[in-house]
Amino acid sequence: MKWLFYSLVFCAPAALAQAPMALTVEEAVRIGKQGNRSLKLTAAKAEADHAHASEAGAQRYAGLAVYGAYSRLQEGQFRLTAKTFPVPITAGDVPPDQYTVRVGIRQPLFTGSRISAGAEAAALQADASDLDRVTTEEDVALNVTSAYWSLYQARQVEHFSGEDVQRIESYRRDTERLMKAGAATRNDLLRVDVQLSNARINLIEMENEARIAEMSLNNVLGQPTTTPLELSSEPDEIAVRPSVEGGTGPDSVGSLVDAAVGRRADLQAATTRVRAAEASVTAAQGGWWPQIEFNANYNYNNPNARYEPITPEFLGKWDMGITFSMDLWNWGATGSRVEQAEAALKQARVQASQTTENVSFEVQRSVLNLRRSSRKISVARLAVDQAAENLRVISEKYRSGLATSTELLDAEIALLQAQTQLSGARVELALARSALVRAMGGQAGTQ
Repeated sequence: MKWLFYSLVFCAPAALAQAPMALTVEEAVRIGKQGNRSLKLTAAKAEADHAHASEAGAQRYAGLAVYGAYSRLQEGQFRLTAKTFPVPITAGDVPPDQYTVRVGIRQPLFTGSRISAGAEAAALQADASDLDRVTTEEDVALNVTSAYWSLYQARQVEHFSGEDVQRIESYRRDTERLMKAGAATRNDLLRVDVQLSNARINLIEMENEARIAEMSLNNVLGQPTTTPLELSSEPDEIAVRPSVEGGTGPDSVGSLVDAAVGRRADLQAATTRVRAAEASVTAAQGGWWPQIEFNANYNYNNPNARYEPITPEFLGKWDMGITFSMDLWNWGATGSRVEQAEAALKQARVQASQTTENVSFEVQRSVLNLRRSSRKISVARLAVDQAAENLRVISEKYRSGLATSTELLDAEIALLQAQTQLSGARVELALARSALVRAMGGQAGTQ
């Protein structure tokens, strides 16, 4: 039984440990969109706006309503009085129970475009909300992509810091050997120990940064922050057209801006809201015009006053007609509504103009950042090769007693810096490519 107990004690934690979740950047974007609360709120708003548009559009059509009522009157008789009859004439008993049932149809005939323009404005607003949902999806995709590559960079720096600690530990063993041979001093060993302590502290910091970055990505994905993640994508896998990165060819900045203006959902939403505001102005101006509607009713009452003599029984009668109404004076209420609608139209036009300028700026900035990052990659790779070769040469000289510990540690620091810069440049290039895709109206991580 002891072997079973020890097996449970030592093997259970390993069995219960959660396996890392393999994740590509495309999968991360997909998961992030599924659990994002902002996207759910935007989708719910779009649903509400579509329902409002349906409600506004329904006002253009005939409405059917039913009305019912019951009342009880004081018991008595109908009496007719006249100047020629000194004594009232009794016409009959008053039915005390009064029942009213009416079915009516109401159809607007002319409203000065108040109803039709209002329905158009509501429909356009619903379309703009759909475009807002697309914009939110694009923002979520970019946020997830940024968190993904931030975790990648943090783990790369953590890896390089671990290698740095291992190399300095090797240098410490070499220094002890050189001290025994009389080729190194106690001060050389202390200098290596100080650098080793600094490297270990840096490794602790980088391990913490990597853990925080993993928690941040899990938070963006909407899953528990303790979920272990294994990144399967590499920054170099994200690609855009070479002419964009190189700055030559048909993909000039101007053509990219023109393409983005035609594709960006937020700009389309702003333009749609301008049209909705124009329709709202027309709807408000409809208050200046008369309102004409057709009405038809069928009354089934007990008693029915349209029949003589009045009897306590259900009898039906119908009527139809056209009603006309127009505000002659309402203390400027209609004018105020028109002014509000016109002010909202001005705001929508300014917003659309600002959005157009923002799109142009974002595309130009993204192209410049992308070209800068592309140029930095080749320089950073060369720096890593040079730093690695320099460290190799200095290490061999140090082991032979031909180089000082200062030269060795400087070469080690230079290599760590070069590796970190190269990794950062690769991640920066991936983020710049994703930002350009977003600026062009696409979804980062899905290109």
